[in-house]
Formats: sequence, C-alpha cells, structure tokens
Amino acid sequence: MTAPALALARPTGRGRALLFPAALGLGALILGLSFAASVGVGAVTIETGTVWGVIANRLVPGRVEVAWPGGHEAIVWDLRVPRAILAGLVGAGLALVGASLQAVTRNALADPHLLGISSGGAFGAITALLHTGMILGLATVPVFAFAGALGAMALVLGVARLADTASAERLVLAGVAVSFIVMAAANAMIFLGDPRASHTALFWMLGGLGLAQWSHLVFPALVLALCGPWLWLRAQDLDAMTIGDEAAATLGIPVARFRLEVFSVGALLTGVMVAFSGVIGFVGLMVPHLARMMVGGGNARVLPLSALLGAMVLIWGDLVARILMAPQELPVGVVTGFVGGLFFVWLLGRR
Repeated sequence: MTAPALALARPTGRGRALLFPAALGLGALILGLSFAASVGVGAVTIETGTVWGVIANRLVPGRVEVAWPGGHEAIVWDLRVPRAILAGLVGAGLALVGASLQAVTRNALADPHLLGISSGGAFGAITALLHTGMILGLATVPVFAFAGALGAMALVLGVARLADTASAERLVLAGVAVSFIVMAAANAMIFLGDPRASHTALFWMLGGLGLAQWSHLVFPALVLALCGPWLWLRAQDLDAMTIGDEAAATLGIPVARFRLEVFSVGALLTGVMVAFSGVIGFVGLMVPHLARMMVGGGNARVLPLSALLGAMVLIWGDLVARILMAPQELPVGVVTGFVGGLFFVWLLGRR
C-alpha cells in the first residue's frame, strides 16, 4: 500500500471539519466510560459510583463520604487506576507513532513493530532486566528501552543506506528485516539470562500492563506530553510527506532530516512505552486507519483522534485480557494481535 491507501476516509470538505470536533467529543466521553469500566471490572467487581468516589476522595480528601470497604479502595487506587492510565498512555503513544510513521514512509502498513522499533525497545528492556540490573535506578528500564529502540532505528537507516537508497519503501523493508534480527537477539538474551527470571522476559515479549505503578506513570506521561504536541505541530509537514519526497522538497521540507526527526521521536515514544508494557503490536498499525476513516487523511485531525482511539483500544484490550481467562490473565499483546489481524482481513476485504 502506498500514499493513496492512507486516504481511507470518505468524509470530505466541510463534512470533515464538522465531524472532527464531534468525534473528539464523543471519543472523550467513551474514553471516560471505558476508564470506569476498566477500573470497575475484574476478579472483584466494583460499582461505577464507588470507582469515581474513591478517585474523588483521593484527589480531594474529605469531600466525599467514604461508604466502601477499605479493600475496594486499595484495589481501585493502587492497582486498577494506574493500570488503566498506563493502558491509555501506551495506546495513545503507539497510535501516534503509527500515524506519523505511515505518513513519512507513505506506507499504510508501517508501525513501530514492523519497523523494528518495538523490538529494539524490548531488547533494551530485557538487557536491563536480565543482565545489567537496575544500575540507573527506576530510570534503568526506560533508558535501556529507548537506547534499544534508537539502536534499532539506526540499524534500519543503516540498512537503507547500504542499499544506496533512503526511499520510504526501502525503509519499511529494512525495518522488517531489522525487526527479525533484533527479536532473534532478544530471544538469545533470554536464553542466556537467568532461567528464574524468564517469566519477566516473557512479559516484554507478549506485552502486559500488570506491573503498572503510580511511580512509573511519570515517564510515559512526560514523553507523551512532549512528543505528541511536537508531532501535531508538524502535521502539515507530515501531510506533505504523504504526497512524495519530491513534492515535500519543493515545499521547503528537508525530507531526509525530517524523516530522521520523526523516526527519532517515534523511537523515544516507543522505547518508553515498551519499557512499561512490553511489545504490543497492531495498535500503531490499526488505530490510524480507524481515525482516517472517521475524519479524513489530514494529520492535524488524524493525530489527536488516533491518540484518543489508541487509548480506548488498549484500555478495552487490557480489560478483555483480564476477564477472558479469569482468574488467569491473558497478555494484552495477544488480544491486540488477534483483533488487529481480524481488522486487516476485514480491511482487505473492503478494498
């Protein structure tokens, strides 16, 4: 698929402008309901009123009458709220990366997983967990994951340069090759690591949000707050890149440098998200297409809506993963992979 495949949406002109704020408003409402459902549903079902009551009492102590067991408050505030927030942050981040990579590579199948960035982040995280230890404290895993994602991105660019081309199509092919290589290296690191810690490594390979903690949320929240607006401010440049390198260059865009900047921002976002969630595929691939179907191909609309939809998709994916095989917890990466595969089968059927 090339640039025309990125214009999957049917609304045009004034219809797009009217649909965008409506989609954002409806999406925000559904996101709030999804958050409440994710926090309330589980091995112990907690009423929605109790969920919001606990949250309000924690944010503004003494303003809400406490009429729930102390165990429910611990489940809501200490376990499920940080998990739901992490799911929203990771889903939004991966969707933003997918939308921006699809624009700069002009390939509708581009996402952080296919381009090797997710694999690099997982490799860095596994290295920190199984071989180096927490040498940098709480920041060790995010730093190593980002370094791995950045290294994988450098390999992709190096392979493309070795092929004597920097075309978008070659970058995608190079990304697929690097993804296989890095995942093989990650498997070797698991094999050579401490067998007693193998379950930790499997977390990164399959994806999961079970280790979410309040102290961890600052890293993905900060990175998303920095990278998301930067990508949105460059939405017009991303639109130009979908037309082609020559057309973008005639508009004054330094094509090679801008593509490298987007790849670097994508590596930062993906590396930090992978550090706390493991490898979660198909969110960055699937969600931008849903956004374009709703509001058209303009990235000023696609990026914020993709972030919103990505948060919702992963929150619901995590909820399904928790209840589908209860009391066991299915890795959320399995759920997103299954749903994402079905989505693209349906998409191919439509086209």
